[in-house]
Amino acid sequence: MEIAIRATAPAAGRLVWAGREVVCTLGHGGIRADKREGDGATPAGLFTLRRVLWRADRLADPPVTRLPCAPILPTDGWCDWPEDPLYNRPVTLPYPARHERMWRDDALYDIVVIIGHNDDPVVPGAGSAVFMHLARTDGGPTEGCVGLARGDLLDLLAACEPGDALRIG
Repeated sequence: MEIAIRATAPAAGRLVWAGREVVCTLGHGGIRADKREGDGATPAGLFTLRRVLWRADRLADPPVTRLPCAPILPTDGWCDWPEDPLYNRPVTLPYPARHERMWRDDALYDIVVIIGHNDDPVVPGAGSAVFMHLARTDGGPTEGCVGLARGDLLDLLAACEPGDALRIG
């Protein structure tokens, strides 16, 4: 299945799959084909859905999906320092290079879909930690990810299987 996103404003869009269409938020830098680390843009392209992570302390059961799933641990991070050998890869915290914490105080990463952006191969500086995750409660933009309402993300995941891809732009 191909899931498609089209922008409706610089940091907002519509996500479409299997005849369904929902609102999503995008990066405050809009959609860009030339994604760079720190630009706040959501990358344009076709990206395979890799796996799902979830907070087991906030969701009793993993999301219903045929994609691989794993719980997020308090020691989970994601390296976003382009000069580090583990750039755009999961890391275990504490980690010496700049990174993002996957175990967040807010609910944004209660459910995270890892997409195949800049991962095969990883190109230093071409963007890291670009995920589908829960949208902000105020509807604000992301830092370059795709944000969805909890129910919409759960509905999407229930329809997903290995090999499905997200087309942005």
